Amino acid sequence: MSAAARDLARQLGAPAAATDLGGAIVSAQVDDVTESGRVNLMLDGVLQLEVQCSDSYRRRQAGDWVAVRTGPRPVVLWRLGDDPGDETEAEIREIAADVASDMIPVSAFTWGTAAPGGSEWQQVSALWTRADSNGTGQLYAQIAAPGTPSPTPPATRPPKNATITATDSGSWRSGRPDEYASSPMQGDWTGSGARRGAWFYGMKIQTACAGKTVSSMTVAFTRKTGSGVNGKRPLHLYLHGYTSPPSGQLSLGAGPEELLRLSVGAKGTAVLPASWRSALASGSARGLAIYTTGRDDYMGVTGGTITIKFSA
Repeated sequence: MSAAARDLARQLGAPAAATDLGGAIVSAQVDDVTESGRVNLMLDGVLQLEVQCSDSYRRRQAGDWVAVRTGPRPVVLWRLGDDPGDETEAEIREIAADVASDMIPVSAFTWGTAAPGGSEWQQVSALWTRADSNGTGQLYAQIAAPGTPSPTPPATRPPKNATITATDSGSWRSGRPDEYASSPMQGDWTGSGARRGAWFYGMKIQTACAGKTVSSMTVAFTRKTGSGVNGKRPLHLYLHGYTSPPSGQLSLGAGPEELLRLSVGAKGTAVLPASWRSALASGSARGLAIYTTGRDDYMGVTGGTITIKFSA
């Protein structure tokens, strides 16, 4: 945070007169952004859940310092410091490049029964076509003897990102599916046995990665409300080797990795380690799981959507 933002935070953190709407304006740090678009944050040492935000507070992220109007129902008014804007320059360039890659670089397309007028036309002896890695059609004209240099072909673009959603999910306890859990869960709240949850993708991950070079894989999760303590707790992530839910115990693969910590109702994204994305891309692993013992990190989790980026 900049020095100016810190000074403003100190000013806002000082006692303030009540506004017409009631409550003082203080500074606070966002703990998490929830699935509803609201935020969890600490006020006077108490974790406040699902705090409403004004429309002027855009691109909300965990760790933001914000101005908050206190009272019976706190409201986040704005972010302290510079507004990041709607899109970063890198994001705009990436969007523009994706749009450009879908455009067909042909200036005109006409036909007739006579030869074309003008100079530098070349007769095609064979026409070839294919779809590239992004499904865009390509044409190649074979000619007998080129009279002018061929136009420069457009730069090869990496395959577009793949978004993979789970085909199924669930929880296991005591060596069998847990019919009392509506979503993947980890931990043991009641002493009845530790739960392990999992997401299944069939063959979709391996199919999406076939013949391509994976540069990154990220997975998005949301922590359910009403499961465990309200504060941030880690997801204990594992790989597994199932394409669909097993009827017996869910065996775990590589792990655990604590890639993400969430408070109740919060959503977040974890970047999978390089070894994990290689295993998922090759098919030596098929999906993701969560598991731990005891009450400390007990929670229910939804989501599990995987985003895959390719470099070639």
